[in-house]
Amino acid sequence: MNYILRTIVTAASFWVALWILPGMELTSDIGVPDTGESIVSLLIVSVVFGLINGVVRPIVSFLSLPITCLTLGLFTLVINAAMLSLTVWATSFLPVHVTIDSFFWTTILAALIIAVVSTIVNRLISTVAPTH
Repeated sequence: MNYILRTIVTAASFWVALWILPGMELTSDIGVPDTGESIVSLLIVSVVFGLINGVVRPIVSFLSLPITCLTLGLFTLVINAAMLSLTVWATSFLPVHVTIDSFFWTTILAALIIAVVSTIVNRLISTVAPTH
């Protein structure tokens, strides 16, 4: 149940980033995706994002530990943006997918928005319904 809730929170975080950033959009091979396609594709993107964060991110974080220490943790934003970019690439083969116009600003801001919204919503959920 916790995994499903985190997936929904991540999908909502992606939706907030799509809503705020003009350079990030949900596109379809056929045309404009309807609401059902948008919800399903955001859930799929959040599952892929979770898998990439679970498998690839620990390796990248370990290998980039010296530069992360030198930048006092700010390089973590670049790692988050790289994981988001990898997610966008991995889901680009699906009929409905997320596109980002430029790597640096849009991806960095999207990764920051997704991280902040996910953190806030997860904290609110944990205070309302604590796990046993």
